[in-house]
Amino acid sequence: MATRQTQGLARLMRAPAIILLFLWMIVPLGMTLYYSFLNYNLLNPGMTSWAGWFNYQYFYSDPAFFAAIWNTLVLVLGVLAITVIGGIAIAMLIDKPIWGQGIVRILVISPFFVMPPVAALIWKNMIMHPSYGVLADIARFFGASPVDWFAQYPLTSIILIVAWQWLPFATLILLTALQSLDTEQMEAAEMDGAPAHARFLYLVLPHMARAITVVILIQTIFLLGIYAEILVTTNGGPGFASTNLTFLIYRAARLNFDIGGAAAGGIIAVILANLVAIFLMRAVGRNLD
Repeated sequence: MATRQTQGLARLMRAPAIILLFLWMIVPLGMTLYYSFLNYNLLNPGMTSWAGWFNYQYFYSDPAFFAAIWNTLVLVLGVLAITVIGGIAIAMLIDKPIWGQGIVRILVISPFFVMPPVAALIWKNMIMHPSYGVLADIARFFGASPVDWFAQYPLTSIILIVAWQWLPFATLILLTALQSLDTEQMEAAEMDGAPAHARFLYLVLPHMARAITVVILIQTIFLLGIYAEILVTTNGGPGFASTNLTFLIYRAARLNFDIGGAAAGGIIAVILANLVAIFLMRAVGRNLD
């Protein structure tokens, strides 16, 4: 049992790291909040003035704002659906003892180590290109017309690219959970005559519930900030069809040079991200207890 003196010493030793982490988080957030109330444009920084709530009103009234919110939600939910379902399927496949299992696992996780801009370029120019992409060649082989993915299905294309990158992460987490499943329970259920789908629904899936929760929470945090794939492939278009909230903030800061409006958008994004996180924690966080 730790004494009061040792507990106080432990808090004192942790204090520098906690203070540094707090400053690392609060200083950028505080500066963003400060700039969100300024009329600050990079083209004319000398004319900076107090704007009050104007930046928030302007960002909220942007015609692309609600489209960006909707695209952000669709992007996050679409990628989560593909990675969770696909991760469970792949984890169950590679959990079986097969020849070259180590090589197969390395190949499965390899997309996670490809940088997002590089992955987007590969998909854009080598896989989804309507003239010389792999999918176009497959379509012509079967006598169909190639699809211009980024013009006709821009958001779907980005979802596929991002899901391809995050599928290995989900697979690793879910495979780890699957390997900790008690084989005696599975064998007992099989001997009792339980069919494969019943064993999956009542034994495998409940056992993986905590891992699925971890995958959803971690991926959601990162998926809310997806940016590079959109910039490289569609640049937010056509129109606002693939513009999410992060790219809308980028457009305000780097294309319109409006630092005040971009900062206001950043604060709105932080608020929405926290609302989503609270909802997820309440919806699925109980599995972590």
